[in-house]
Amino acid sequence: MDDALYPRFAATPLLDALADSPAVLVHGPRQCGKTTLARMVGEARGYAYFTFDEEVTRAAATADPVGFIDDLPERTILDEVQRVPEVFASLKLSIDRHRRPGRFILTGSTNVLLVPTLADSLAGRMEIVRLYPLSQAELARAPSTFLEALFALRFQPGRRRRLGRDLAERIVGGGYPAALARADHRRRSRWYRDYLEAIVQRDVRDLARIAALDALPRLMELAAGQTARLLNVSDLAGPFQLSRPTIRGYVTLLERLFLVDELPAWHIDHLKRSVKSPKLHIGDTGFAATLLDMRAETLFSERELYGRMLETFVYQELRRLGSHSDRPPRFSHFRDRDGAEVDIVIERGHRLTGVEVKAAATVTARDFRGLRRLKDAAGLRFAGGVVLYDGETQVPFGDDLYAVPIRALWD
Repeated sequence: MDDALYPRFAATPLLDALADSPAVLVHGPRQCGKTTLARMVGEARGYAYFTFDEEVTRAAATADPVGFIDDLPERTILDEVQRVPEVFASLKLSIDRHRRPGRFILTGSTNVLLVPTLADSLAGRMEIVRLYPLSQAELARAPSTFLEALFALRFQPGRRRRLGRDLAERIVGGGYPAALARADHRRRSRWYRDYLEAIVQRDVRDLARIAALDALPRLMELAAGQTARLLNVSDLAGPFQLSRPTIRGYVTLLERLFLVDELPAWHIDHLKRSVKSPKLHIGDTGFAATLLDMRAETLFSERELYGRMLETFVYQELRRLGSHSDRPPRFSHFRDRDGAEVDIVIERGHRLTGVEVKAAATVTARDFRGLRRLKDAAGLRFAGGVVLYDGETQVPFGDDLYAVPIRALWD
């Protein structure tokens, strides 16, 4: 399964950005398709290609970043630019001298938004396009209108075919193109483990001096087991002879590499009883399944873990859908001290919606408790909410609330 065979919906925002921004950074985890996207868009338009994964190119740029950037062709792709952070200042100087749109396509496997010195050096000169592993909509080769339907509450009563065990297969498959190309579970697991080892040995060494590199794969396993739970650093630190602040720093490092996400809590000032702790989500459920040694049939039978993996799967799918929309949404979660919760809160401007995720094939009025509490807290900002579940019937539950089959995310 070659990612070039699938449409990347991020191509549109990339082209839009190149029309008016001197530099565009496509960033996301390694092996999610950044290079393929950059070359597909760039080489058809005359862009030259250089990668800092190549030792000679990296050495040349490190030794003389100003000269390296000045000697580049008028339109250039610089791949894995985080490996030579020295070039950011040189790119700034070059852009300031010749401020033409579309000069540079950069790709990076580190979130520069979490490295203020890098982000600030190109502020106002660089637009950022986030690329994720393949979404289910991209795998289906059809754009999804789910987010638009959610904010407009366009959910007509009807029926859709239940996914059942196929949903578990989608969860353990994940979205990395190279992993999906391997139909055999054993070979796919091998790819994910080699992938993690390569990141630890290459990207982590580039980003930070960490004495306990061997702790990171184990920490990723623990994070996978904690996905869709409130972040608890003490639980993550338990197996290690390392301090809580050290483990907290490691979690931030994994977030910079797009391997985990911290989903902040939604709250407003007058809401005194809301929980403010973030949730932890693994960056891709296929990766998590490998770390937990879970096949689809095993995961499907372990319902508590299956429910949390499904929540992460839906959250990541929504983020992938939202990343290329005209108005990228903000994501959070909601929980109050009475136990009412909404798995995913999505905000666009002043309006917000809620998404609750259920692994069950049926929905009852009790499943909307958290959404009703969110509606009371948000007031006029509340646009509506859905319970996504693995059932067949799409039906209203009153008060701008709907039960919607999960496959509506891409079908």
